[in-house]
Amino acid sequence: MSELDEITFTVSGRVARPCAEVYEAIADPAQLSQYFTTAGARGRLESGATVTWDFADFPGAFPVRVVESTPPRRIVIAWDSEGATSTAGTTTVVFELEPLDGDTRTLVTITESSWTVTRQGLDAAMGNCQGWTGMLAALKAWVEHGINLREGFYV
Repeated sequence: MSELDEITFTVSGRVARPCAEVYEAIADPAQLSQYFTTAGARGRLESGATVTWDFADFPGAFPVRVVESTPPRRIVIAWDSEGATSTAGTTTVVFELEPLDGDTRTLVTITESSWTVTRQGLDAAMGNCQGWTGMLAALKAWVEHGINLREGFYV
């Protein structure tokens, strides 16, 4: 068995909508604010942009740097995280969207990397893994049914 040198995770889920519709629900701040960023998102996820995400359960806006935006298949962001392995103190989040069943459904895969193999790194990674899993469920409920799962869930 090899020694673990960083912590990374991947979560995925299927949404019964075409890639372009799912992509817009992630990239568009107005939609993202409806189901994920409970205190609002400011700025569209476009390559080179720095946007802000604010969560009622974690008050204070988080800056999010958009590393790559390739509609309707991929978004890469970087944001601050305690215990991150990068010298900048950021982790990288990759959203990949794959069309399924003739693009009537979309497989959404979110990978975040990476943290140090320490208690601080593990705690941060596990918290974010929980957050992205919740985001996927909320994304599905919003895009398919117009339901905000986060409303009242955290505060």
